Amino acid sequence: MSKYKTKKHKKTSFRDVLPAPLLIVLAGMVLVAGALFAVWKIGQSSAPQVPIEVNGSPSLKVDKNEVDLGDVPLGKTVTVSFQLANVGDKTLNFSEKPYVEVKEGC
Repeated sequence: MSKYKTKKHKKTSFRDVLPAPLLIVLAGMVLVAGALFAVWKIGQSSAPQVPIEVNGSPSLKVDKNEVDLGDVPLGKTVTVSFQLANVGDKTLNFSEKPYVEVKEGC
């Protein structure tokens, strides 16, 4: 018999190096970072940039000043879209109700 004993080395796995609670915390941090990045990217692309035309105050610019719908039969629904943009260098706030008023004309 040999006087030297051979030692068997245990293979270390990923679980031995990092305990389960630490893995859960790291996975949570990765998920939160991914969600914050997604929200940041959405916020960047959602607000189109328009050139500043008025300095010192907000200014609302509408793409259509007037819309002629022609003769509309009673009971028929029509839809009109407008593009609004703040072309001033200050924040545009609507503070009184009604925020938007629709006026009928001839």
